[in-house]
Amino acid sequence: MRDKYAITVLARIFLATCLLYCIYLAARQGIAAWYFRKASPEAIQAAIKWDPANPEYYDALATLTHLYAAGGNSAEVVRLSEKATTLSPYNAFYWADLGAAYEWSGRNDDALHAFTRAHGLFPNSPEINWKIANFYVRTGKISDALRTLKEVLLEDPSKERQVFSLAANATADNQEILREMLPPSAPIMLDYLNFQIETNRMDPAAQTWATLLELKSPFDPARALPYLDALIQHEHLDHLTEAWAALSTRFPQEIAARESKPNLITNANFAFAPLNGGLDWRVIPVQGVAVTVDTSTGVDGSKSLRINFDGTQNLDYAHVLQYVPVTPNTSYKFSAYMRAQGITTDSGPRFVLQDAYDPATLVDVSSEAANPIRFSISTDNLTGTSDWSPHQLEFKTTGNTRLLIVKVARPPSHKFDNKLAGTIWIAHVTLLLK
Repeated sequence: MRDKYAITVLARIFLATCLLYCIYLAARQGIAAWYFRKASPEAIQAAIKWDPANPEYYDALATLTHLYAAGGNSAEVVRLSEKATTLSPYNAFYWADLGAAYEWSGRNDDALHAFTRAHGLFPNSPEINWKIANFYVRTGKISDALRTLKEVLLEDPSKERQVFSLAANATADNQEILREMLPPSAPIMLDYLNFQIETNRMDPAAQTWATLLELKSPFDPARALPYLDALIQHEHLDHLTEAWAALSTRFPQEIAARESKPNLITNANFAFAPLNGGLDWRVIPVQGVAVTVDTSTGVDGSKSLRINFDGTQNLDYAHVLQYVPVTPNTSYKFSAYMRAQGITTDSGPRFVLQDAYDPATLVDVSSEAANPIRFSISTDNLTGTSDWSPHQLEFKTTGNTRLLIVKVARPPSHKFDNKLAGTIWIAHVTLLLK
């Protein structure tokens, strides 16, 4: 009985001792965590003293030491990072941080080994691959950098802009970027195309566009419109017509169906909703105006574009328009059917045609024989109420005109009663060689 009692007492003492030790360790870890949350180098050093077996503290202190170092502390950063990987040898992030520490200290071979280890432990980590790619760029391994950036793109689309910027700054060889970094994904290719447009890299953008078309992958044609708009902005008109033709071939139901050769106007009868880009109609929202496609009042039962002015503004209006490629030194005939209901003020809507880049370079055929006057031309001012009637223009382009703007415009009125109200309808818009 005494032996059993002694064993029981010893067991209880042992358990109590273990419990006290666990409480002691928990208390130390709790104090360490409290210091760690302060996130200063001094506080993290205190955390390490209270909990020296926690690799997170060494890694965090290495990062902060690197961040705040003015130089000369690379050896300490390496020591702390090495301690973190020793305590937690299967943590990929610690190995990546060790790679950065080695690189900072000039030990690129050791850095490459550490980064390779990190990648092996977590090959699909966007954060780790981003660090590795930057290391490759800094050490001149551009092909390796691009292949690593490809993994970042596949795993974390939110980093696209950073990836594109790094690649574009790392190499001027856009074909290498397309070959090594861009996955065969139409959405990513379009995002890259938009990046090049935004950064005015138009020649690489043309290469990207060609690669996108070669993919034969489906995509929303509306996503290609920013590229066409950039071609207009940069006056790359040959590429513009080629790109529009490529879209027409790729999307016969969405783009080709809007064309009606020999008429140069796209979507001339408003059978489709305006694309608001490319060579289709653009409707720019503006206060006081509502623009819709009307299915009930067109000429011969066809659709028309309805523009309603609510009478609250003295508008300087030019917000329905289309870009049309034309040939220099060529005569054209323009026509549009228009109808009006209750258009107020002395200044009503009309069509205006002008050179897209220089509004004063069209030649009016009627004045060409005597002394040619170069100017924008317009149809008759439309006021009051009128039934459907054709509004026509004849003109000749100059030797420099290759792109027209065809737009519905209304100059502001200079009279006291100048608020524009009423509705117009437009149908059967044509531009033909004369």
